[in-house]
Amino acid sequence: MTIQIFGSPKCKRTRAAERFFKERKIRVQMIDLAEQNLSPGEFDAVKNHVGLEAMIDASSKEYKRLGLQHLSFDLEQKLREHPLLLMTPVVRHGSEVTVGAKPDVWKTWI
Repeated sequence: MTIQIFGSPKCKRTRAAERFFKERKIRVQMIDLAEQNLSPGEFDAVKNHVGLEAMIDASSKEYKRLGLQHLSFDLEQKLREHPLLLMTPVVRHGSEVTVGAKPDVWKTWI
């Protein structure tokens, strides 16, 4: 079993997700969103599972840096262009996906 975690090494929630799986001896593939965006297929899979509104982190530094709190914008376009706007961690196990810290869901995957 391999779990994919998309996030930032500086993000507390991402580090907690990585720790959750490693403590249970489950292999983790970490993807730093600052270096690699979700592929179009991965993005669509996440969007289909949780919806666009759940994907954005309106409290992120990137959201504030872009001044999005004061603008109307195409949510999907912004999320595709700026992966640091994503609520992290994005955790994938096969076809299952979670956004944000969801240890109760992750336990069902084990």
